[in-house]
Amino acid sequence: MSAPDPASSAADGDPISAEDVVDAEAPAERSDESRGDDRPAPKQPRPHRLRRVLGWVGGSVLALVIGAAAGFLIWANTGVMAAEPDPLAAVRADTGIELVDEGTAWVMRPTDASDGTGLVFIPGAKVAPEGYAATFQALVDDGTTVVITKPPLNLAILDLRPLSRFTDLVPEISDWAVGGHSLGGVKACQLVGNAGVERLILFASYCSNDISQTGYDVLSISGSADGLSTPAKIEAAWPLLPADAAAFVLDGGSHASFGAYGPQAGDGTPTMPAEEAHARISSVVRAFLTAP
Repeated sequence: MSAPDPASSAADGDPISAEDVVDAEAPAERSDESRGDDRPAPKQPRPHRLRRVLGWVGGSVLALVIGAAAGFLIWANTGVMAAEPDPLAAVRADTGIELVDEGTAWVMRPTDASDGTGLVFIPGAKVAPEGYAATFQALVDDGTTVVITKPPLNLAILDLRPLSRFTDLVPEISDWAVGGHSLGGVKACQLVGNAGVERLILFASYCSNDISQTGYDVLSISGSADGLSTPAKIEAAWPLLPADAAAFVLDGGSHASFGAYGPQAGDGTPTMPAEEAHARISSVVRAFLTAP
């Protein structure tokens, strides 16, 4: 009998190659890997779900913004102090004054000869502009033109219009001052120096910006019984004004003494009659405007 052929395979088999060995071992290796962790793979976030979340967040933010804006509009239009009817009627009946609604402001012109001076006046917060017409009745009768602005929502701080928007309403006047009551005075401090206007009048108000190093002429008129722009507040802000700023105090005048719109919450009790307060204000303003 002859010896077996080395090239032949084992009984009933074909020759075994290296590839066959690898293929035979591969299933065992894959089986080992599959047994490494039986936990399912974490689910990836679905795009449509992410969009829903982002849409919900965006909608919530938008709702909050709309709600805040609506609340602000309701607050701004609630409790606006209107002009007292009798003092306003007296201004309308005054033949020495022409009171005209120019849309952006009320313009009070003297019907007799003008002295060439003008005042752009900015109302206090939530006070109707007409509520100050009686304050300047005597001033206009004496020849000064007064432009009372109409701030958006009766809040001067929201008014972004330049001072020239109001001085241009009366082009025949070239000698202007700017002033305001309470919050309107704070806004006036920010406008002085614009449109060539370098005179500022504060009516129961003070500046929040520093104009101490300017050459502006400044007059501060305040009330000793003011419960809102108190004497202490005006004194604390005084260093923001030029060193030569002038001061005049209405003895017994309150915050509301600077207009004719009725009593104001939080204010002091005035002991000076409103008519006297208005006459003194007009007199002091006129002296300031006509000073050489």
